[in-house]
Amino acid sequence: MSVSKQPSLSQLRAFAAVAEYLHFRDAAASIGTSQPALSGAVAALEETLGVQLVERTTRRVLLTAAGERIAARTRSVLDAVGELMEEAEAARAPFTGVLRLGVIPTVAPYLLPTVLRLVHVRYPALDLQVHEEQTSSLLEGLTGGRLDLLLLAVPLGMPGVTELPLFDEDFAVVAPQGHWLAGRQAIPREALREMDLLLLDEGHCLRDQALDICREAGRPGGVPVTTTAAGLSTLVQLVAGGLGVTLLPRTALLVETGRNDQLSTGYFADPAPSRRIALAMRGGTARAEEFTAFAAALREALRPLPVRVLDAEDAEAAENVTDGADVLEYADAGRA
Repeated sequence: MSVSKQPSLSQLRAFAAVAEYLHFRDAAASIGTSQPALSGAVAALEETLGVQLVERTTRRVLLTAAGERIAARTRSVLDAVGELMEEAEAARAPFTGVLRLGVIPTVAPYLLPTVLRLVHVRYPALDLQVHEEQTSSLLEGLTGGRLDLLLLAVPLGMPGVTELPLFDEDFAVVAPQGHWLAGRQAIPREALREMDLLLLDEGHCLRDQALDICREAGRPGGVPVTTTAAGLSTLVQLVAGGLGVTLLPRTALLVETGRNDQLSTGYFADPAPSRRIALAMRGGTARAEEFTAFAAALREALRPLPVRVLDAEDAEAAENVTDGADVLEYADAGRA
């Protein structure tokens, strides 16, 4: 390949999309172009490189052996270009341009109002784009460059990802009116050993946290699950219907229980089981200083909530700590 004839970024993006989706229509949609334009870009790349990259059939697209190797190199090139653009954008001015924020479902409804107010008032030039997904998907998006910053439960235990801890929050028991735990204070964790506990579906971090709490309480044989829910709103309605009790983080209580007089809240004795919420960024991001400042501003904005906001010194000390007496451990990066 001569110096005068090199692939364009648009050709590389087209081929990377085809390599990811193995379908021209889906690949074209993913990068916002037409199918004929995408096909033409891939064909032009093949001509430029002098090798066949894909095998086209009427039903599907397959990568050739050369295509497999070049696809991996193409992703690396595009990642490097993305980092270059990110570096330039950060150098121009912090808190401007696009910020793609990923948030887990058990955090998004309760913290996003605070986040959005902060951005609107303090960072009006920031184009905030929010993506609500489970942790495994968010981490893939962060490490792959699709997302810039995450708001989720930690520790993650994932190399190459830096955590910026924000706060700790306790869990509370949500029970139907008339339940023996309804309205109780100083509930011992041992009370969880025998109760019918309702959980979220597999893949949600709140489910894993509830199971961790039960194990800590000495519940033998785990938690038998006969009823699950995809979201907290459904979960509390099942509780209101008398199917059992559940555990909610304090930030979710008002939103999920305040409008239902069939529910009552009980609180654990100190130290209550809790979770830690943090921002997470790529370890080598050019926007590290910007995101660290954003974390500091967000901590202050979160102080009115029923959480224990970490001071700057505590947050810095906690960045590399993955355990603690009052914070549940769940280092499985697939949890959400």
